[in-house]
Amino acid sequence: MKKLFILILSTTLAAVCIACEEKNMSLSIGDIAPDFKLRDETGTWRSLNEFRGNKVALYFYPKDDTPGCTKQACSLRDGYEDLQKANIIVLGISYDTPESHQKFIEKYALPFPLLSDEEKSVAKNYGSSWGILGNSIIKRQTYLLDEEGKILHILKNVNVSKHAQEIIFAFEKAVQDSESESPR
Repeated sequence: MKKLFILILSTTLAAVCIACEEKNMSLSIGDIAPDFKLRDETGTWRSLNEFRGNKVALYFYPKDDTPGCTKQACSLRDGYEDLQKANIIVLGISYDTPESHQKFIEKYALPFPLLSDEEKSVAKNYGSSWGILGNSIIKRQTYLLDEEGKILHILKNVNVSKHAQEIIFAFEKAVQDSESESPR
């Protein structure tokens, strides 16, 4: 009886989790990234549209000041000069508050904005959240956007220690791929 109960419970939880996943938007390469308005670490409202005309690395991460997220943010910090040379703007998004973001930025000298998705709507719209029974967690994913806001690439298996290099390489590859596909 106990084994049957555990089997039914685990099957039900798996179905609930799958249903939560299906509610998320599924964005694809070539789609225009949905605009949003979120507060940054200073409390200032920022929108994705204000960065049009620039390449953007929009990275979603679970939580400020945790081991994996700190490695990822510090990788981006350490590679920031190379990202700037490649004209790539970095924007981080998590569910943390602007105050938490400010502390995280100050503690690790992060040179890029962190945006607060406290309503958990942006991560959901981008397909970067998952959860069961009302608990939502951000998936570690990065969307690479061209100057018009079109999604060039989605990094789903992020290497937190080498994320800046991953972004630069993926942008270069996406540009090469689009050039090779263009009729001459």
